[in-house]
Amino acid sequence: MLYSSSRPGRLRRVPLLYTIAAALFGLAACGQETPVTTIRFDAFGGQVDLSLVNIDRQEAQQAASLVQQDFAFLEAAWHSWQPGPMGRVNQLLLTEEPFVASPSTMPLVRLSKELEAKSGGLFNPAIGYLMDLWGFHADAVRSRPPPPEQQIKRLVAAAPGMSQIDIEGLELHGHNPAIKLDFDSIAKSHALDLAVEHLRELGIKSALVQAGGEVRVIGDRSGQPWRITIRRPSGSGVLAIVPMRGDESLITKADYDRNFVFKGEIYHAIIDPRTGSPARGTRSVTVLHRDATTAAAAATAMFVAGPTEWEAVARAMDIGYVLLVDAEGTLHMNEAMADRIELVDSAAPVAPRMQSTAAPGATDL
Repeated sequence: MLYSSSRPGRLRRVPLLYTIAAALFGLAACGQETPVTTIRFDAFGGQVDLSLVNIDRQEAQQAASLVQQDFAFLEAAWHSWQPGPMGRVNQLLLTEEPFVASPSTMPLVRLSKELEAKSGGLFNPAIGYLMDLWGFHADAVRSRPPPPEQQIKRLVAAAPGMSQIDIEGLELHGHNPAIKLDFDSIAKSHALDLAVEHLRELGIKSALVQAGGEVRVIGDRSGQPWRITIRRPSGSGVLAIVPMRGDESLITKADYDRNFVFKGEIYHAIIDPRTGSPARGTRSVTVLHRDATTAAAAATAMFVAGPTEWEAVARAMDIGYVLLVDAEGTLHMNEAMADRIELVDSAAPVAPRMQSTAAPGATDL
C-alpha cells in the first residue's frame, strides 16, 4: 500500500500495484506520443542522466556533449581537495589580504553568503578544515577513528563563516584564516541549474537532469509529469514518488551519500558547524524547490537542524516542500509535501504534526 493525496492535508491509501501499473501505462503512452532520449555520462563522482523530450537522437547527443563538457569544467573548477581554482582561492584566503578570485568560483561564493545567512549558519561551506579533519577530502572515504575531540573543538571555536568573506567587485577578502571553502554540498546542484540554463539556450523546453539524489526538471514528459523516486534512508528501495513538471528541483541529502563506518557507527559528511561532528537525529532530507542550489543548501541546513527545528529553517529559507526522515525512521512533512508525494513504503511511520506553509517556487499538480 501507499499514500496518495486527494486534497491538501489529507492522505488516502491506494493499492501499490495499481499505482505502479498506472505509472507504467502513463510512461508507455508517453513513449508512443513523443520520443524521450536519455543519455548517461559520469561527472561529480557519479552518473548523470540527461533525458530530453521531442529531440531527435543526433540533437540529443550534441546537447548531452555540451552539458557533459560543462560538468567536466565545473567539477574541476569547484573541486575541494584537488589542485585548481578552488585550491588557489583557499590558499589566498589564508593571507587575509584582498585578491582577485577565479570567475568560476565567484557565483558560488555570492550564493553561499546569502544561503548561509538565511539558514542561520546551519549551511556553512566555510568549514573545509573540519571536512579535512574527518577525512572527507579524499576520493575514497575510508574507515578510521573519529578525530580527537580537542582538534574538533579548536576548529569550531575558530568559527569560520561565509559572512567573514567580503566581495568587492572581482575581489575576495577573507577575515578569518580558519576559512576553507568546500562547496561539495551545493556544487552538483548548481551544475544542474546551469545545465538547465544551457539547455534552454539550445531551445529545449522539456528535460530532466539527474545526478544521484539530485534532480532538476523543466517542462514535462510528453504531457505527463516526471515521476521521481526518493530512496529509503537505508539507501536501498523506494520510499516515495514525487511527480514533477514545469521548472522544479528535488534534492535529497542523506547519511548514506558519503560516509564511513567505524566500530559499527556511521559517520557521514553532513557536518554540524556548531559541534564540528556529523549531524545526529536525521537520516535524510528531501526538498522540492524551483532551483536546485537553494534546495541543496536548505536540505543540508534542515538535516543539521533535525526533526525538532527543521520547520523554522524551512520558513527562513522560503522552502515550501520538505520531507525529513529522523533517526528512528519517522517521516516529518509539511502539509504541502504530504499532499504532493506518493508514499510507497507503507511501513514508514508518519509524524502526526504537519503544519501548513507556503510553497514558493514549485508547481502544484
